[in-house]
Amino acid sequence: MPTFTYSISDQSGKVTEGEREADNEKNLAEALKSEGFLLLSAKEKGKSKGWNVNINLGAFISRLKPVSLIDKMVFTRNLAVMIGAGLSLTKALGALMEEASSKKFKNVISDINNSIIKGTSFAESLKLHKKVFGDLFINMVESGETSGKLEKVLKLLARQMKRDHDLRSRVKGAMMYPAIIIIALFGIGALMMIYVVPTLAQTIKELGVPLPITTQIIIFISDMMVNYVLWVLLALIITGVGFFRLIKTKKGKAIFDTLILKLPIFGLLIKKVNVARMTRTLSYLISSGVPIVRSLEITGSILGNTLYREALAEAAVDIQKGRQLNEILREYPNIFQPIVIQMIQVGEETGKITSMLLRIALFFEEDVNNTTKNLSTIIEPILMVIIGTIVGFFAVSMMQPIYGSLGNL
Repeated sequence: MPTFTYSISDQSGKVTEGEREADNEKNLAEALKSEGFLLLSAKEKGKSKGWNVNINLGAFISRLKPVSLIDKMVFTRNLAVMIGAGLSLTKALGALMEEASSKKFKNVISDINNSIIKGTSFAESLKLHKKVFGDLFINMVESGETSGKLEKVLKLLARQMKRDHDLRSRVKGAMMYPAIIIIALFGIGALMMIYVVPTLAQTIKELGVPLPITTQIIIFISDMMVNYVLWVLLALIITGVGFFRLIKTKKGKAIFDTLILKLPIFGLLIKKVNVARMTRTLSYLISSGVPIVRSLEITGSILGNTLYREALAEAAVDIQKGRQLNEILREYPNIFQPIVIQMIQVGEETGKITSMLLRIALFFEEDVNNTTKNLSTIIEPILMVIIGTIVGFFAVSMMQPIYGSLGNL
């Protein structure tokens, strides 16, 4: 049986070192845990420190992948339950570290736990991994620690993540059907341009009749795809890269976000999603004790659309000048519906802004749910019309010269 040298922490946070025999590191951790200690590190005595050339591809890939929202949601919910059951924070984190499915998340939790053991607060420890948890999580935890309501705040965070995940899942599910149809349409179109059009074009050219402009366009595109396929692919790649680089810029992102909100059906859906996320997040932050100005800044930072981010950034500045939130949002009628402004106004006048924001979030989340359920029914006939128009355009363009030549006989 191998011997391990280890360092442990008791419930008070005191760190000690020692040696013990165990079958493996996991058994050692379980034995120490049953004695009320948290294993911080362990190393098998006599084990060589030589170069390890084995490459774990799965572990490497998992480190590159971001920590998923579901992993963070489960972690937060379980941490709230453990703290509510009377476990110490370090002990709860140690248990959750063992349960984490992601290697990367295990390391994150371990770093946080070690930082707390050294005397750092939970919120300050989370700041070491700001990219994983974000401002919303960190600020709410900080307010929970300050007010002594950490368990309540963690439950609110878990609920927020659940709602956020459900909202995203519904929208992604609704987008899946039209995305598949459009991809299939482009795929079939490309196959026809490469295999069908060249044969028809050869037949049409042999007839010696003048070609309509639409027929010339289709034949030109087909020739490009057949004879210059590499150049076409290169042009598509350059266009795609250029587009994504453009929307990464501040001005490009603003233009893209403005245009996407003007899309029929989808634009209104995106507005509802942003309002639902904004109001729920703002409600939870304010109810957790985060100041209104900071709450607006944090909420703006988690929203994806530039127009909403800029509106909340402006609101954070204007509220410090004594203006009310509903007055500020009235200046953005293109992104905030009248019902949102009216309900916020009622909340501010009655002193129940957090509960009113939560009601707005519930209203729009239910609206998004109903919209996404019926979206396929709405989009299907529109797609059929588009597909029919494209097929009709293709058929008329390719058959018109043939019928024209028959009429000259």
